[in-house]
Amino acid sequence: MYNDAFLRRKLDEREQQNAFRRLKLNTGNVDFCSNDYLGIIKNNLLAPLLATHTYAYGSAGSRLLSGNYALTEEAEAQLAAFHSAAAALIFNSGYDANVGLLSAIPQRGDTIIYDQLCHASIRDGIRLSFAQSFSFAHNDVENLEKKLKQTEGNVFVVTESVFSMDGDICPLEAIVTTCEKYHAHLILDEAHATGVIGEKGEGLAQALQLHQRIFCRMHAFGKAVGCHGAVVLGSATLKDYLVNFARSFIYSTSLPPHSIAAIRAAYHIFPGMAAERMHLQQLITTFNNATIACNRLASATPIQVVIIPGNEQVKTVAAKLQRHRLDVRAILYPTVPKGAERLRIVLHAFNTTDELQLLMNCLQ
Repeated sequence: MYNDAFLRRKLDEREQQNAFRRLKLNTGNVDFCSNDYLGIIKNNLLAPLLATHTYAYGSAGSRLLSGNYALTEEAEAQLAAFHSAAAALIFNSGYDANVGLLSAIPQRGDTIIYDQLCHASIRDGIRLSFAQSFSFAHNDVENLEKKLKQTEGNVFVVTESVFSMDGDICPLEAIVTTCEKYHAHLILDEAHATGVIGEKGEGLAQALQLHQRIFCRMHAFGKAVGCHGAVVLGSATLKDYLVNFARSFIYSTSLPPHSIAAIRAAYHIFPGMAAERMHLQQLITTFNNATIACNRLASATPIQVVIIPGNEQVKTVAAKLQRHRLDVRAILYPTVPKGAERLRIVLHAFNTTDELQLLMNCLQ
């Protein structure tokens, strides 16, 4: 057997922190942890729309070689139209989109300023860029403006509509106005807003009628949309640039026709799921108004956060909820800062008021 004992040191450190990660199978408990906000996956809503055609499960190459299909270009036209953008480019995942975008566009001598709670995919893309980068305090527009005064080159500001570990929404209008004041290009990750925010689930930028003032938007499909992949929205020039320089696009085998068909089907479904979005909002309001024993973060989104400091403590509470057949997961340090360990509770359109009441009772 190969001697890979050198890997043990960091694994041992993780175990000593009580933060060792293990893969777990879903156990059939009530889902309060997945990102299937509207229930498209749980209720298998895409299957009937895909059953009438036979789609290939592989694409056999990158988009620049053998992996480009008319179906993909039709899907990009559909996405651009729905999101009121000039052009759209599909990536294999939200991670690929953020890494490809941020590693390709900012150049040496440019500046990236990003919200300090931005997703790991954004941070990894920034690390691969040759631009200098700085974080600004979470959702703090005054701190953002302070950082913008110290920039050079082309300036890019990166934030998210809905933050995945806190569930809060960025002050988008103020950020857009500040970026315009300093001629900065705003990149907005709409992953957790897609399908949920807006009359048709179009996302925060369109809901606030700010999308035409934003350089670039990213929507991911692995959450409320109920399938896989992501899209970057912007100008035709931006699309051409990414096709030529985004390495995660150029050097990845493209999504197969079956996945593209699923994206198209999902975009036929979720815009009309107004009743599901209304029920989801009712659950959010009920949870926000409940009295529980733990501190929580303010959130008007399906992501509700209960703070239980300490890896051992939060794992204990999560285990209690699991015993009540409620699938709630603990988020541990170092994924979140020490002392800010938490339960990340996700509400869904398919959760019932009785299920939510049981959850709230367990947290009292």
